Amino acid sequence: MTMWDLRPVADQVATLADAVTEDRLGDPTPCRDWPVGVLLTHLLGLTAAFTDGARKVARRDTPAPTADLPPDWRDLLRARLDELVEAWRDPAAWQGEATVGGVTLSGEVTAAVVTDELVVHGWDLARATSQPYAADPALVRASMGFAEQVAGMQGGPFGPPLPPPAGGSELDRLLAVTGRDPGWRP
Repeated sequence: MTMWDLRPVADQVATLADAVTEDRLGDPTPCRDWPVGVLLTHLLGLTAAFTDGARKVARRDTPAPTADLPPDWRDLLRARLDELVEAWRDPAAWQGEATVGGVTLSGEVTAAVVTDELVVHGWDLARATSQPYAADPALVRASMGFAEQVAGMQGGPFGPPLPPPAGGSELDRLLAVTGRDPGWRP
């Protein structure tokens, strides 16, 4: 079993979120129909759900993200990201099965899913708010295994895969597999 640390991407997502001003919450993101505020609500929800998954607390709920951010959303997101990182540092999180969003997967695959969520949505947030983004290559590779398995799956978690750009980076390939245009700009 290979374990990896979510700290680099969690810190990056928190830093990106800290820089989001209130006037940017309605701005578009690469996630169709999800403005920045909805993306941030999704990040708040997924961090809590995948922390529970690491702790083997089954989560069957799949709430639709809304733009209803709590007033202290930045502090709450940072705290949830810290809890997520700590929960996935426990080797027990990677063993057995975890149920998140009503889907039961092995602990290791669940770790790949949350890594993909953070890496890709971190890029989404950075692009939507015109911030720099440099994904950790090891976390991109960890995400890619999961993303390639479910790419194009009917009813899957992503839009239809796009062709990767010629000469693109590993991150560009991951983004294309998850249905994103690596050249997207607001």
